[in-house]
Amino acid sequence: MQKTAEKISDEKWDLEIKPQASLFNLHLKDVWNYRDLLGLLVRRDFVSFYKQTIFGPLWFFIQPVFTTIIFTFIFSNLAGISTEGAPAPLFYMAGTVAWNYFADCLTKTSTVFRDNANIFGKVYFPRLIMPLSIVLSNLVRFGVQFLLFILLLVYYMVIGNNIQPNGFIILFPVIMLSMALLGLGLGLIITAMTTKYRDLAFLVSFGVQLLMYATPVIYPLSEAPEKYRDLIALNPLSGLVETFRYGFIGSGHFYPGAFLFSLTTSLVVFLLGLIVFNRVEKTFVDTV
Repeated sequence: MQKTAEKISDEKWDLEIKPQASLFNLHLKDVWNYRDLLGLLVRRDFVSFYKQTIFGPLWFFIQPVFTTIIFTFIFSNLAGISTEGAPAPLFYMAGTVAWNYFADCLTKTSTVFRDNANIFGKVYFPRLIMPLSIVLSNLVRFGVQFLLFILLLVYYMVIGNNIQPNGFIILFPVIMLSMALLGLGLGLIITAMTTKYRDLAFLVSFGVQLLMYATPVIYPLSEAPEKYRDLIALNPLSGLVETFRYGFIGSGHFYPGAFLFSLTTSLVVFLLGLIVFNRVEKTFVDTV
């Protein structure tokens, strides 16, 4: 009997289910073990976006193109908002492409529990896989739209516009990582709260639209009213969008304080979101 017990204790298990776990145990090893599932979910999200549509993947281009045209007509031609010397379509395309990635990560992650309750209740896999797949699939969509932005950038450089990409372009990976962490962190917090407060799901899309106007997407930070400029700079997206635009087209300024604040806030929000998500995912099936 003793030998049998020792033999069992020496066995290695692929999965060990425990009744309790620390809030800080994020099961990252399990996420890595299920990386194949993560790849399948990313592919599913990408394919399902244009399946049974007429234009198919062209929708990835149509949305930023039409948004840029409308912003150029309304905010540049009618309202006369300065773009600090940059061509208006390129200025608005830069802001739109960067903003869309964050907005998509936030809105789609914020309904993870509600949208996947049936799957979560039937089979085990690390719950963090689902929001991570959303962030990665949105990254694919961003890549397509970013290519469109680069083509527009090259066009204006060829026809002789004063476009001056600079050394801050090397911060591009940091900017995208920060946007992903911020969108994911906020989305995890909101989806955890919507298990009890369903109203939050309806407020997210409305709140994201309002947040865009508090972010220098359609205007440079330097053109914001002076009494609101410091408040807008506290928006963690402001430093990221301004740095993105400044690095690629040389429009605007680089604000070191706002940029560092954005990085710090993104990391803090992400860690907080992971902790809240880890706490709620154990019991959300009972309340969702």
